Amino acid sequence: MELSKNLSRKKNRLNSLENIKHIICVASGKGGVGKSTTAVNLALALSRRGRRVGILDADIYGPSLPLMMGVAEGTRPQIKDKKFMVPLSAHGVECNSMGFLVDPQTAMAWRAPMINSAFKQILGDTLWSELDYLIVDMPPGTGDIQLSLTQSVKLSGAVIVTTPQDVALLDARKGIELFRKVDVPILGIVENMSTHVCSSCGHEEAIFGSGGGDRLSVEYGVQLLGRLPLDLAICESTDRGNPVVASMAEHPASRSYIEITERIEARIAEVTDSNAMPTISIEED
Repeated sequence: MELSKNLSRKKNRLNSLENIKHIICVASGKGGVGKSTTAVNLALALSRRGRRVGILDADIYGPSLPLMMGVAEGTRPQIKDKKFMVPLSAHGVECNSMGFLVDPQTAMAWRAPMINSAFKQILGDTLWSELDYLIVDMPPGTGDIQLSLTQSVKLSGAVIVTTPQDVALLDARKGIELFRKVDVPILGIVENMSTHVCSSCGHEEAIFGSGGGDRLSVEYGVQLLGRLPLDLAICESTDRGNPVVASMAEHPASRSYIEITERIEARIAEVTDSNAMPTISIEED
């Protein structure tokens, strides 16, 4: 009887994701490379292009989505049927995060099984609308949540975020290897903090080195989706809860995010076509 209940509960959670066309995870091998900022702005860029988009903050230990999307502290998702969470909406994008469910100052001192369970619940018990894309902002690294996601749902692909420096590239390789082992397509690489342009003199400098994203792209045979600058406007707008794509549509960084989403959609179309079953037609002579 208990086994039957567990199977039914798991089926219900999977059913809640059936109305999502594509699930994309945005991942990095290490923290501090701007993965969450990239995930949020890519979600907003897809929305600007007329897509129906949701974003799930899967970083249980350090959820940043509430701040980045400008959701007021203390705002909670509506609970339906004493079980399901209705996602919040910000900037035209559906959102859910552990940060909506706990106090921001609460330290999540949980072991791996608790983290795993919490992630599966927030993934499967959210009542997403009919979405074209669900962006999953992954925690850094290659741990339990990454494995749980790949085992729980069919992913359309992963976007790997890195900076040009060698230490970030080293960890980005681990992320690529993980997704390849579990047969998740790598949609491409985003090189963040690629260069910095001085606001006073206009001098452009590659503070963290150069060419790292290109080397990684060649090494693994995956596309370099784009480069993003180390720009104060990106940081400040995100900290205000009004990310650059939403607040400064004509900013060069916003245009870069839009171009990256165009390449992501093109890559998804390629992956989808390659996985399509062949059609056999029989005609009489």
